Amino acid sequence: MINQRVRDLALSDTGFVFDPYSGATFTVNPTGLCILRALAEGLARPDVVRRLRESFDAPPAEVEADLDDFLHLLGQQGVLPQDFHLDT
Repeated sequence: MINQRVRDLALSDTGFVFDPYSGATFTVNPTGLCILRALAEGLARPDVVRRLRESFDAPPAEVEADLDDFLHLLGQQGVLPQDFHLDT
C-alpha cells in the first residue's frame, strides 16, 4: 500500500515533482514519472510493470530493475519508507 505522501506529490507532464511534505522539488525522467503516477494510482507491482513495458517497450528484466532502482531511490530521499516493497 502506498502512503499518502506519494499520492500528494505534485507531478507535471515534464517530470517536475513537488513534495508538499518536505518542500523539496526534483525532476524525474519519463520512466520515473510513469512509476510515480502508477504508484499514486495504487497499482500493484504487476500492473506497474505492465504499464512500463507498454509505455517504453522494454524487456521485462530491464523494467523490473528500473522499477526496483527507482523505488530504492525514493526510499533514500524519504518519499517512501526505506523498507518499502511494492506489493504484487
